[in-house]
Amino acid sequence: MSRGGSIIEARISDLADGWRLDRALADALPTLSRERVKALISTGQVTGPAGLIRDPARKAAGGSMFTIVVPDPEPAHNEAQDIPLVVVFEDEHLIVIDKPAGLVVHPAAGNLDGTLVNALLHHCQGSLSGIGGVARPGIVHRIDKDTSGLMIAAKTDRAHIGLASQFKAHSIDRRYKAIVSGIPAAEGTVDARLARSPVNRKKVAVVGEGVGKHAITHWRKIRQLRDAALVECRLETGRTHQVRVHMASIGHALLGDPVYGSTRKSHRALLETLDFRRQALHAARLGFIHPVKSHALSFESEMPADMQELFDNLIV
Repeated sequence: MSRGGSIIEARISDLADGWRLDRALADALPTLSRERVKALISTGQVTGPAGLIRDPARKAAGGSMFTIVVPDPEPAHNEAQDIPLVVVFEDEHLIVIDKPAGLVVHPAAGNLDGTLVNALLHHCQGSLSGIGGVARPGIVHRIDKDTSGLMIAAKTDRAHIGLASQFKAHSIDRRYKAIVSGIPAAEGTVDARLARSPVNRKKVAVVGEGVGKHAITHWRKIRQLRDAALVECRLETGRTHQVRVHMASIGHALLGDPVYGSTRKSHRALLETLDFRRQALHAARLGFIHPVKSHALSFESEMPADMQELFDNLIV
């Protein structure tokens, strides 16, 4: 049995009588996933009424007590950095952040530090129970570096798995505000598959049936502007660059988008004057079911100052 870590006692629910032990203990321990419990049993970290147990498939008896040693999570590979964060909500299971434009979500080639993950490692020190035994935040979705707005990250195994399943089921309420070029209709839906562009691998493109991934964006016009409009885009799916590619595909690219946009002459001078050099896209609403406590959560974020200034200058 591990020397370090925390010791937890758990009682098997009467309703879990006869279940596999890993399932019954995961039900009794809201911060641990079933896979994590299974690994703890297999490595000799669980003791029951009859002593040490190493068989996760053993039948559980309702009302019986177990002692579980959860080793301290291994340190994350990435460095914790004191980067300011706007925390919208936080509990022992998850955290919701209002990400500023310009902040990369995850370390990668060219951005090995200074990311949201580095910031979360610092902010959540001591409160990460670990994802798969490693003290790291569980990133279940991303938004582009130059897109602002709401993001959620898991702090525990159970929350990570629960949130990931909701994203996979497309049950998360994700709504973006975007300033697009041209005057779109009152509302509409783009149902177009997306895949990496065969011409430029850094871009995403609309593709035909049988390739790429299914993607649907519902949009509605909030306000008509000068040769532009503020729209709300509701994602039925969450693919890379989905809003940017879908809106560009119907002739209404996001203002300032350096990849998918084609700046109209009527907007060029304004964008330069305001020094607005990103896509006008903001993750404004995020709604989901708490993966552990099962109640509904919903958050909203106002457009950041740079996008609000652009909007104000486009009002007819």
